Amino acid sequence: MIAYAPIGTADIEKSKAFYLAVLADMGGSILMDIGRLAAFGTANGGAMLAVCTPYNGEAPSPGNGNMVSIAPGSKELVDKLYAKAIELGATDEGAPGPRMDGFYGGYIRDLDGNKICFCNFG
Repeated sequence: MIAYAPIGTADIEKSKAFYLAVLADMGGSILMDIGRLAAFGTANGGAMLAVCTPYNGEAPSPGNGNMVSIAPGSKELVDKLYAKAIELGATDEGAPGPRMDGFYGGYIRDLDGNKICFCNFG
């Protein structure tokens, strides 16, 4: 279904460094880098998260209601990725915890203001 979900950045190198550090604990790495866009994923495949400078050359802006959710595979990794993101300068949008039956999530805004959820189902 979903191949990749791109989010805008004003500083591609700073954004790549942020996501490399945040996603390292779940085996995330840059799988594709074409200069203005870098896509992160894991060796086992699946959807990728991409950071990019906007194609139209205008300033990036987070969408209202837009969010990318990343499922690292456990509640412990949700906690770890959330904490790593905060340590690297992300802002809190909701500390990790149960949100509803069978859903555990933690929410941040990245360095460009994009909303990201680290979540676990089950």
